[in-house]
Amino acid sequence: MNSYPFIHLRCCRNGLAIVVFVMLLAACRAEAAGTPAASLPGEATATSEATQTPTPTATPLPPLTLAPTPVPQIWLADYLPTTIQESFVSPPGFLMAAQRETAQVRLEAGVEGGVARWIYALAAPFPTIRDDISLADLQAIWRGAPPAGLEETTFVLDDTTRAMFTALWGEPGAGVVEVLPAEDLIDRAWEKGTAWTILPFEKLEPRWKVLSVDGISPLWKAFEPQGYALAVSFGWTGEPELVSYLNRTVWQGEQPLTNRDPQKLTTVVMTGVTALVRATAFTMHRNGITYPGQDVGPILREADFAHISNEIPFTEDCPPADPNQAGLVFCTKPEYIGLLDDIGTDIVELTGDHFGDWGPEAMLYTLELYKERGWMVYGGGANREEARKAQLIEHHGNKLAFIGCNAKGGGYATASETRPGAVACDYDWMHSEIARLKAEGYQVISTFQHFEYYTYEAQPKQIVDLQGMAQAGAAIVSGSQAHQPQAMEFYAGAFIHYGLGNLFFDQYYMGLPTSQGFLDRHVFYEGRYLSTELIGIRFIDYARPRLMTSEERVDLLQAVYAASGW
Repeated sequence: MNSYPFIHLRCCRNGLAIVVFVMLLAACRAEAAGTPAASLPGEATATSEATQTPTPTATPLPPLTLAPTPVPQIWLADYLPTTIQESFVSPPGFLMAAQRETAQVRLEAGVEGGVARWIYALAAPFPTIRDDISLADLQAIWRGAPPAGLEETTFVLDDTTRAMFTALWGEPGAGVVEVLPAEDLIDRAWEKGTAWTILPFEKLEPRWKVLSVDGISPLWKAFEPQGYALAVSFGWTGEPELVSYLNRTVWQGEQPLTNRDPQKLTTVVMTGVTALVRATAFTMHRNGITYPGQDVGPILREADFAHISNEIPFTEDCPPADPNQAGLVFCTKPEYIGLLDDIGTDIVELTGDHFGDWGPEAMLYTLELYKERGWMVYGGGANREEARKAQLIEHHGNKLAFIGCNAKGGGYATASETRPGAVACDYDWMHSEIARLKAEGYQVISTFQHFEYYTYEAQPKQIVDLQGMAQAGAAIVSGSQAHQPQAMEFYAGAFIHYGLGNLFFDQYYMGLPTSQGFLDRHVFYEGRYLSTELIGIRFIDYARPRLMTSEERVDLLQAVYAASGW
């Protein structure tokens, strides 16, 4: 027998349970007081015309007891994400329970197919070498029995996250978890160096490095929550009738509530030097135009926006590629743009030293090739005014602005009022423009063609110029000129990478540093710069980089982190 008749009536009568219940009580009281005598035909009464209309005979209802009816109570777990707690509205006919034990129905974690699914990220201080961990090892650390090599690892968590994962995994081992306010976690983790955290996806910030769990990262565009160890489902438990009712009436929708909506996510992959000349172009002639992108192409194509800093103009007059070319005046045959087509180029930086090598006609021709393909450009253009303009993008609610310049100036930056080319750095103007764009809600990505230094360490002139862009309000500052990877830092709220190394250029023969490089994948969410992934690449010949092996990646990160002072 239904213990909650008013809930049953509410379900059957479209939410009028309380009204029906009150009407039934009124009917009972009227019956107890006696029924008025019937009126004679034609006799005036005090009732309206509507009440004189004959009504159909109602099916008798079971007798109602006037004894107090039990009112079901709902309990919300204290560890529920703030968004879930704030969006919850108790349906009519329920009371909120102060304790779990007194509630007939509860909203808590670990209920498959529930009403909400929250994505959490495992994160460590950015200069952490490790990239992935198994769930079994992660839980072993939690219990205080870490696997070999992770004996020093602990957690810094806010109280809500600790409570939730305690409910899912059990009590953590003694001394394993330090509880702090959410805003203090990142500084404490960097201070300790070996402390990790678990936090809601949308609470990430760039100084955290996201570790994948069992090979799955929530940063990836192809991420699917099914099978991800830190996807937490929240649902109703308790008396089946009440659970069924709440599942039908609270947070109804085709998909569960979530804190990671792919329609709010934007990814940008930044790259270093591209110069399709000399031995690179000769290798493309021999092995095929798309050969250099064979291994890195999938990463660039997968990004919402793939950035290429192509320093070289295209011209139909370009002579055949010569791997032994003398001098540094470069051009590229038009058909070689097929490589940039194949890797999914979206935005081209034009700050490079060699954009003007073949004269104004070649630069204008190159700009026309880019325009035909719908590619965006910045840092150079048909004239100085055009070259100075930031390239503005709005995607999935994220506002991005790309702006760049050539720090060498002179003959390297030929853009003027009447001539095309790369634009020289006007630092006062750049700083004011970056500040303006930031004030308008843009996440600014500021890039440089700077002086080339063959060192992992950033050099003093680089530091001054790139830090200036960060101080002005850029979110990301990236050196596009370096022929080998260079240091990085977080400064004035920005991520600065002083040099990414080559993407497609023939310096592989010069030694280990020039055969290494980075692709930087930046993630934006709900209008914020959320995170960066460093993807290591290694050249196998004069034209083609591949993804690094684990050992090669460790060597590169150790060298660059040391040069960064980390």
